[in-house]
Amino acid sequence: MSITAEHFEQGMTYAAYKEQMTRNREGLEANEQTAQLPAEYVAFFTALPQRLNVVVITEDWCTDAMNNLLVLGRLAQESGKLNLRVFLRDQNPDLRDQYLNQGIYRSIPEFIFFDEHFHELGYWIERPAKIGELQGKLVDDLFANDSAFAGVVPGTSPAQMPEAARNRLMQTLMQFHQEQRTFSNSEVARELRELVENGLAAQAA
Repeated sequence: MSITAEHFEQGMTYAAYKEQMTRNREGLEANEQTAQLPAEYVAFFTALPQRLNVVVITEDWCTDAMNNLLVLGRLAQESGKLNLRVFLRDQNPDLRDQYLNQGIYRSIPEFIFFDEHFHELGYWIERPAKIGELQGKLVDDLFANDSAFAGVVPGTSPAQMPEAARNRLMQTLMQFHQEQRTFSNSEVARELRELVENGLAAQAA
């Protein structure tokens, strides 16, 4: 991805992004207040030898964004080493389509890390791998065993599901995220640390 300092500065700060949110701001800020991040990950980012620039691509209706963006925001706040600029996915196709999940899906949030000279270090999409595995098994179980999903083809978009199935899915995922929040936050922070470590190591090689 090619981005200039001028383009980067056109994005919103994290605070400005929250100010314009219309759907999940209360949930995001409530989770921010209670999120616990392992000290080792905060320490890693605090000790970085340079400040990194991070492009965030998101939308405020996205549950994964509400759950995971706050971790990046907290790391930026506590370390002082992450300079965030937020771009709305649907208003920035030039950015969004360069980092498709599996080359197909416009998944969000997306975090793209750059060094101080805007050389790319790596990118992170949607949710931690371990959370994705657990959530996938949970959804598979719903399709296989929950009566609300009788006749619903696995993989059907929630928007295309009967109301009973869609409500059941949303209720189940909400409970899942509440139960897994501490683990998920830790996994986001861990994966972001590994991304930056690998990016800086590759740059130095």
